[in-house]
Amino acid sequence: MSENSQGRPQPATQRHGADALLSARDIALLRASRAAVEPHAADLPVHFYATLFQRYPQVRDLFPLHMDIQHDKLVRALLLIVDLVDDPENLVRFCSDLGRDHRKFGTRSEHHAAVGECLLATLEHFAGSAWNADVATAWTRAYTAVAQAMDGAALADAAERPAVWDARIVHHHRYGPDLAEVTVRTDQPYPFTGGQFVSMETPWWPKSWRYYSPANAPRPDGTITFHIRAVPRGPVSSALVHRAAVGDVVRLGRPLGDMVLDPASTRDLVCVAGGTGLAPIRALVEQALLDGVQRRMDVFVGARGTNEPHGLEDIRRISQQHRWLTVRATVFDPDIPGAASGLPEALTAAGPWREHDAYVSGPGPMIVSAARALYHAGVPLERIHHDPFVRLDFAP
Repeated sequence: MSENSQGRPQPATQRHGADALLSARDIALLRASRAAVEPHAADLPVHFYATLFQRYPQVRDLFPLHMDIQHDKLVRALLLIVDLVDDPENLVRFCSDLGRDHRKFGTRSEHHAAVGECLLATLEHFAGSAWNADVATAWTRAYTAVAQAMDGAALADAAERPAVWDARIVHHHRYGPDLAEVTVRTDQPYPFTGGQFVSMETPWWPKSWRYYSPANAPRPDGTITFHIRAVPRGPVSSALVHRAAVGDVVRLGRPLGDMVLDPASTRDLVCVAGGTGLAPIRALVEQALLDGVQRRMDVFVGARGTNEPHGLEDIRRISQQHRWLTVRATVFDPDIPGAASGLPEALTAAGPWREHDAYVSGPGPMIVSAARALYHAGVPLERIHHDPFVRLDFAP
């Protein structure tokens, strides 16, 4: 560990992931300090980015003009990293994905030390009396492991593929006032697997990247379809729904996520989708068809009242042609925190699922409630695949 001119601990840059694994005491210190910082979650990213841009103004151009979404991403990533500190395999996997994904921002190896310095300064500011030399050392070790995993993955990825792909819109169709089906074709082959998600940048909001899931498995013609809902105060989604047209060019980051079919598994599948979360489930169904998978697949689709999610009829049509696929629709309310009326009951009644692999996609509260129902129905947490930024905060 080194120090900067202000005497703060600096994340080491020469250590590698295996050398930077944390002790039980380090983990306890991290979690205790997180508990002290969490009440300030709304203010933490504002302070962090202000510190970063003040000390290192040259990095400001890497970020979008409007930082609201970026603030939320920082807090979610930080909380998830602390959740994973005692799970090195998944921590390295998550941070490696972050590193590969951050190539689209123009992130370089030397940026990690600046970020680490400002992150520790921010944590110290909000932790108050919970911060001491031992806590600083634990966070330095944790950040070292994170930075090494990110940087190593980014460097390896740069040797194999571009950081971004240009993608021209070849089809755009509105379904109702706030939903559009957008199909693009990339300028070069885009390697992805059904179930993954993709970051997208539009020409109207440069450097503002948003994540969307393809609604299909890879196609021979290379096209990729997205179901995009314009959300309140969502400039990127609103532009894609209301402003984008055939011929416009967007940019895609590399595909991410491990919500994909496990080729080594012979277990049957249970899938749960709500809203536009149906897109990756539909892609999983297409991927199963593409791969010739014959495992049984039960798909539960949550509908907002009587409004069925776009794409449901396509999956129903596939189920009529393939007996291994069963589709059930039920009602859920995405605005009820921690609950999704109808879905948990339907899952429990149709079980048991203890021998299944599970895939859950949709609004955060729906993911949590569906995952809880599946867990109590016997599915181990490690076999419940979902958005990595959603915390399953129920007690196992």
